[in-house]
Amino acid sequence: MQAHRMSAIIVGALFIIGTAAGMISAGLTVSIVGASDYLSKISANSGQVMAGAFFILIMGLSLAMIPVVLFPIFKKRNEVLAIGYVVFRGALETLITIASVVCFLVLIVLSQKYVGAGAPASSHFQTLGALILGGHAGLTAILSIVFPIGALMFYYLLYKERLIPKWLSGWGFIAAILYLAGGLYDLFGSELVILLLPMLVQEMVMAVWLIVKGFDPSAIEESAK
Repeated sequence: MQAHRMSAIIVGALFIIGTAAGMISAGLTVSIVGASDYLSKISANSGQVMAGAFFILIMGLSLAMIPVVLFPIFKKRNEVLAIGYVVFRGALETLITIASVVCFLVLIVLSQKYVGAGAPASSHFQTLGALILGGHAGLTAILSIVFPIGALMFYYLLYKERLIPKWLSGWGFIAAILYLAGGLYDLFGSELVILLLPMLVQEMVMAVWLIVKGFDPSAIEESAK
């Protein structure tokens, strides 16, 4: 029982760390990468962009550790979904995160070469930069599909096994559906940020709940029989 209590605390902490790291990364990089003269901006603020890439890595690794920590618990209840959760929220998200970090690092090198060449108005630097930014946007779009699929597995297991209150896991399940709808819409139109917000709020509420309350002891005892 003590091990499950510690697992709940770790998972709650990882959710908070991952979310905080993602928000810090966005705050450090969005205005720079989104500027019209982004190559010059990145070169002038390479340390800030590097820090943003670091926080992306922290976010990805923190969130990828959650299914690893929960696998021993989920495996006893539904091994197929437990493995699926590890694949989607662990392996696939880690690969996407690493690829995103690589995009930022390559942009830093490219921007420095661009400035070193005298910042030519029209050159292959802009073409390569546009390709890299397009690749990063594509990775973000893929993540917006992969993430909610894993989340649906996660909240289904929590709801079915009553590991946390059903209102909280049900909220997460609905939020994951909205997130998936937003991700699918993003593939064919512009991003609907409002569809992503319920998941952000729910995860922070759940994280605090897991740290303070942990998993339902009766559900843990029932599964151990």
